[in-house]
Amino acid sequence: MRHKTFFWFILPTATAMLLFIALPIVSVLIQSVFAPHEAVLREVENCTPLVGCTTETTIDHDATRALREAQPMGRFVGFEIFIDRGHLAFSEVAEAWSASDGLGGFADQLANLPFYRAMAFTLTFTFVVTPLVIALGLVIALAVNALHVRLKGLAIFFSLLPFIITPLIGALVLFWMIDSRGVLGSAIQWLAGDPDLSLKASTGLMWVALITYGVWHSAPFAFVIFYAGLQTLPMDQIEAAQIDGATRWQRVRYVVIPHLMPLVTFVALIQIMDNFRVFEPIVGFNASAHAQSLSWFIYNDLGGETRQLSSASASSVLTIIGVAILLSPVLVRTWRDFKKKT
Repeated sequence: MRHKTFFWFILPTATAMLLFIALPIVSVLIQSVFAPHEAVLREVENCTPLVGCTTETTIDHDATRALREAQPMGRFVGFEIFIDRGHLAFSEVAEAWSASDGLGGFADQLANLPFYRAMAFTLTFTFVVTPLVIALGLVIALAVNALHVRLKGLAIFFSLLPFIITPLIGALVLFWMIDSRGVLGSAIQWLAGDPDLSLKASTGLMWVALITYGVWHSAPFAFVIFYAGLQTLPMDQIEAAQIDGATRWQRVRYVVIPHLMPLVTFVALIQIMDNFRVFEPIVGFNASAHAQSLSWFIYNDLGGETRQLSSASASSVLTIIGVAILLSPVLVRTWRDFKKKT
């Protein structure tokens, strides 16, 4: 392909990426190092014949408005927002480390800091849901691929149902089901022999419910990818393995999985990015009292009457950095595999 042809071919995509990805990220980076101006205060002296003179502190609205108009971005604070108590909390972490008597005590201290509490759930959700989605998607793909041709269409349809449902609606449905009056909630109470057991009142059980929903909703995506990959299996290798007496598990381990490894890498990349920004289940389950993610952290800063744009921007930058760190091992491995082939 000639350079001119390639330029016009890639121009629409590059323009869209610049407008909707690059520029918003730059805007967020700039906003994260600026903070809103504080109100300008002035002292007013009031004198009355009986009381005497008193001094009151009031807000100078004209001066505050003029300051904000002169510097609409706010005041430059550098990385002050990143290290305050609402985010990385460097001073609080140092105090917790010096005051703790071990890693357990230090972890308990970090759990009291909002950003680290959100980070703990986000990482737990990401590292539990991602491998389970890959494993379950592969199992479903192998099972459907082994069915009779007349049953495959029906099996594919039911396998894709969780992926078709809107994430927030799916979370609400499961939330109603785990209620004490719901099907799953009543069944769990009966199995545990405790009529007062409530998944909504327990932090641990709520985490399990959120992780279960994450696997249930994302597994169809992995299934579709792996099922498509199974249609390109080298049948000569499968037949050779059968002739050599390889069991089904051995054929899957030594032929199927190596053939699907590029797809496994692709699914892992997508799932890490999706799971690290988990948000809908927390809102659907109304679980913010038990589980908070980085995306919910940003949403909380942007909600309410006082929108903390600088705080939300700093949290967004830290989220982008976190995603980049998690993706780096997979990207490095992909690059090495590419270099070996070339």
